[in-house]
Amino acid sequence: MEVLVFLIPVSLGLGALGLAAFLWALRSRQYEDPKGDAARILSKEWDDRPRPAPDKDNDGS
Repeated sequence: MEVLVFLIPVSLGLGALGLAAFLWALRSRQYEDPKGDAARILSKEWDDRPRPAPDKDNDGS
C-alpha cells in the first residue's frame, strides 16, 4: 500500500504531461488541415525532399 504514495503522483504527472503535449499540438496548429494531409499521403508527388531544380543548360527546347 505504501507504493501508492509514489504511483498516484507519477500517474497524475504523466497524465498532465500528456495533456500538455496535446494542448501544445493544438496551439501549434498540428490538426489544422486533416483533409489535405490525407490527400497528400496518396499523392505521387515528392514528399520527403524538394523536386530537383530544372537544368539551366538544357531547358528542353
